[in-house]
Amino acid sequence: MRVHLIKKQSIEDFVLKNARSKTSFAIWLLIIRKANWSKPDDIVSTFSNADILGKGSKRVVFNIGGNNYRLIASYYFGKTKIHLFVNWIGSHAEYTQLCNEGKQYTISIY
Repeated sequence: MRVHLIKKQSIEDFVLKNARSKTSFAIWLLIIRKANWSKPDDIVSTFSNADILGKGSKRVVFNIGGNNYRLIASYYFGKTKIHLFVNWIGSHAEYTQLCNEGKQYTISIY
């Protein structure tokens, strides 16, 4: 199934504030546009450094730009598309802070 990315604007806003991330997110978006997934394992097949979060959260963490940036997204496999909702974007250090606080499973600022 093709990916329906929700809140692409959040990525564009992040890139505007973090110019060094522009190329990394452009590549990530290009891959997402061409992705064809039918189950969560397909996400990891496409992005070998992505991590599916547990606790029934239906979330995935993407390592972007050589692990400089992290993007947390919720996913929902529908009948014809997978919906990928951007929940959070930040640096590796900011993500580590989220994990230390246990917020990676629930944060949703976009």
